[in-house]
Amino acid sequence: MTEAVSIAVTRLPHGADLPLPAAATEGAAGLDLLAAVAEPVTVAPGRRAMIPTGIAIALPRGWEAQVRPRSGLAFKHGITIVNAPGTIDSDYRGEIGVVLINHGDEPVAITRGMRIAQMVVARHATVIWEEQRSLDATARGTGGYGSTGTGA
Repeated sequence: MTEAVSIAVTRLPHGADLPLPAAATEGAAGLDLLAAVAEPVTVAPGRRAMIPTGIAIALPRGWEAQVRPRSGLAFKHGITIVNAPGTIDSDYRGEIGVVLINHGDEPVAITRGMRIAQMVVARHATVIWEEQRSLDATARGTGGYGSTGTGA
C-alpha cells in the first residue's frame, strides 16, 4: 500500500478549467501535468519552451515533487524536459512550469490540456554532513563512469 499525503493546490486563472494533476492508472507513480496555454505553442526542433501548468502547490516540509518527461512524447516526437527531473521544493509557491525541448525532426504543437509531463511526489531526507579524513573501503572503490561490470 502506498502512503498518501495531503498537498495544498491553487488553480491559477489561466488553468481554472483544467483538471488537477492525476494518475492515469491505479498503479501509476506519476501524476499527469497539463499544458495551461491559451494558444498552441510550437516547439521547433532543437528549441525549448516554458509551458505553464496553471497550478501552484504547497508541499509539506520533508517532501518534494519531481517533474519528469512523458515517455510517449519522448518516443513519438523527441520531446523531453531540459532539466529532467525538475525539482519542486517544499518552500516554492510559484506556478509549476515545464521546460520542454524538442530533440525530434519536426515541430511539435503543445495545445491546451495536453499531457506534457508527469510529477512524482516523494519524501526526502535532510542531510547532516559528518566530515571524515577518509571514507571506508568498498569493492568498487573510486571506479566510476562505466567502471562497474567490466570485470577485474
